[in-house]
Amino acid sequence: MEKNEIYNGLINIVKSEYVKMDEPLKNHLYTQLGGKADYLVMPTTFEEVQKVVRFTNRAGIKHTLLGNGSNLIIKDGGIRGLVMNLKYLNDISSEGETVVAQSGARIIDVSRHALNESLSGLEFACGIPGTVGGALYMNAGAYGGEIKDVLDYAYVVDKHGELVKRNAKELGFDYRTSNIPENGDIVVEATFDLTPAKYEDVKATVDDLTYRRESKQPLEYPSCGSVFKRPPGHFAGKLIQDSKLQGTNIGGAEVSTKHAGFIVNKDNATTADYIAVIEHVQKTVKENFGVDLEREVRVIGEDK
Repeated sequence: MEKNEIYNGLINIVKSEYVKMDEPLKNHLYTQLGGKADYLVMPTTFEEVQKVVRFTNRAGIKHTLLGNGSNLIIKDGGIRGLVMNLKYLNDISSEGETVVAQSGARIIDVSRHALNESLSGLEFACGIPGTVGGALYMNAGAYGGEIKDVLDYAYVVDKHGELVKRNAKELGFDYRTSNIPENGDIVVEATFDLTPAKYEDVKATVDDLTYRRESKQPLEYPSCGSVFKRPPGHFAGKLIQDSKLQGTNIGGAEVSTKHAGFIVNKDNATTADYIAVIEHVQKTVKENFGVDLEREVRVIGEDK
């Protein structure tokens, strides 16, 4: 299909203001990194998500799902095909001990909603900047809690464009991973099963975790969060710190001086800068301690 034919097909599904051609993805990402998408589509209903998936299947176009990119690096050459961003699917509601959140809502906001409803279980997420969909995709966690601990079920649009309910056990959760990507599912809504608690107790935990996060993490700069998974028997940040890598920079990307596990976009970094710093850190830690650091952050897209 010709480019204009694809565009016209998309605006028959989603309002034209929510369809962009040759759109710089760095304008939509927490990291402020990344090249252009051939097409960026921002559906506002589950049905639109289904129709976009079916359209890409018929047209033979690759589609990539994008949250707010808080744990994602997109290469400087951008992404070919279609990128779908669900930021307008952001409703949060609750009934009894259950909180229901659409996939484009920030998991921080879901945690705050739970606090306001005096529900416990999502305190660990009070500082995670990603979306609900992204949190399920990677089984996000912090401070001893994980999504798998509190998720009851999710609605997904499968690779055929069908809306399907999946229970938490069907999502293959493990440390910072799930089977969502390999199944080709797109999370559109998640239901969390929480525990009634005193508002003051939930707030005290949230306040404590917020203080710990703000005092230890470099929130003053864009970043992709914790870059590396925790290696067995070690802490990635400690290995990086002991390798004297804090402050190391390539281009505009720098190993944070505040938290060694973070690489920050300090001065208009490119994705190439980021990747170069990641690879330098991996190489140095391997040389010093014989430990392989595995990326927690995803890297996708084309080289420039």
